[in-house]
Amino acid sequence: MKSGKGFYVTHIYKPEKHAKYKLPLFISRIPAGFPSPADDYIDKNLDLNEYLIKHPAATFFVRVEGDSMVDAGIHSGDILIVDRALETSNNKIVVAILDGEFTVKRIRKIKNELYLLPENSNFDPIEITEEMNFEVWGVVAYVIHPV
Repeated sequence: MKSGKGFYVTHIYKPEKHAKYKLPLFISRIPAGFPSPADDYIDKNLDLNEYLIKHPAATFFVRVEGDSMVDAGIHSGDILIVDRALETSNNKIVVAILDGEFTVKRIRKIKNELYLLPENSNFDPIEITEEMNFEVWGVVAYVIHPV
């Protein structure tokens, strides 16, 4: 078992609030079988900022490195959309600062104890104690994972 935090934030980016990137949104579902002409089904333009960023002033993009969260679908190199305005609650995936270092883990309260849990059996849970310098920096709202 690895005892380290296992997943690190390597970059933090602020979203461009004034940028509009409208992409075509198709009103029909696209089959994964035979191709069909899709141009006739374009309904409107879609700005992903409207769907992915609920609180622009409190939202950041972070690029992560490590493998402690692979079972949650978060892989090294992924970009997380982190919303600092979302309420931290049990079982949420959070970006936290632990003793001066960023980490990404699932937060869980068990009885009266607080843990940061990895989503990889090769890593140990981290029990948060009073001696630790700990802060939840934000809640992970979405994961951008290239295919």
